[in-house]
Amino acid sequence: MHVDDLGEPVPVADVPQRVVSLVPSLTDAIETTRPGLVTGATDYCTHPVDLDVPRVGGSKYPNVEAVLDLNPDLVVANAEENRPEDVARIRANGVPVWVTAAAATVPDGLGSVRRLLTQGLALDEPSWLVDAEDVWRTAVPEWATAIIPVWRRPWIVVGRDTFAGDVLHRLGVANAYADHPDRYPRPPLDELNAKGADLVVLPDEPYEFTADDGPEAFPELPYALVNGRFLTWCGPSLVEAHTALTAALSGSRP
Repeated sequence: MHVDDLGEPVPVADVPQRVVSLVPSLTDAIETTRPGLVTGATDYCTHPVDLDVPRVGGSKYPNVEAVLDLNPDLVVANAEENRPEDVARIRANGVPVWVTAAAATVPDGLGSVRRLLTQGLALDEPSWLVDAEDVWRTAVPEWATAIIPVWRRPWIVVGRDTFAGDVLHRLGVANAYADHPDRYPRPPLDELNAKGADLVVLPDEPYEFTADDGPEAFPELPYALVNGRFLTWCGPSLVEAHTALTAALSGSRP
């Protein structure tokens, strides 16, 4: 019997044929690797763009009854994105759940996805995963320190041991809150502006920062608007994310 990233047993009787995914990046990873395997997903599972399956609500508050009605062989979840009580309820109804850990680095995230695909789902290692590992293997020299908000009202920023922080680190951008005790601190705006950062990186998810919503709060800092999927999703998008994020950040580079 396999165990998931948290050490919990995953009692799948056979090779799963019906998978419900509660994590957008895992939906993309699974469906890109084996089209047709995902039979249910959250409202936020936007990739692959042609995914046409029943929706089961959001990641934080899925409709558990809708999940169970799809009669899945396996449900995939994430320790950070999904609530333990929902995972427990699905398991209590006899459905195995594979929970991935909240990865602190790109290699950790890709290793977690590899285990899910090759062990949990008995799939061959996909070429996109090998390509992503090659692209993100090394870091470029540090050239800036950034504040990385993921929400406003209140302001929430990327802190220690986060996937997004490591993505930027590998692109030469240090995280101004990398040493904060919280993974997602909630500092006041005046503290953010006094932090001494070189730029602010504004993704379009989970909060949709735009040129008119976000940069005005940091009048003294250059800013970069980036694709949130490229910054936070551990999946096939990582293959193109390196080039896309580098281009998005280049305008802020001294």
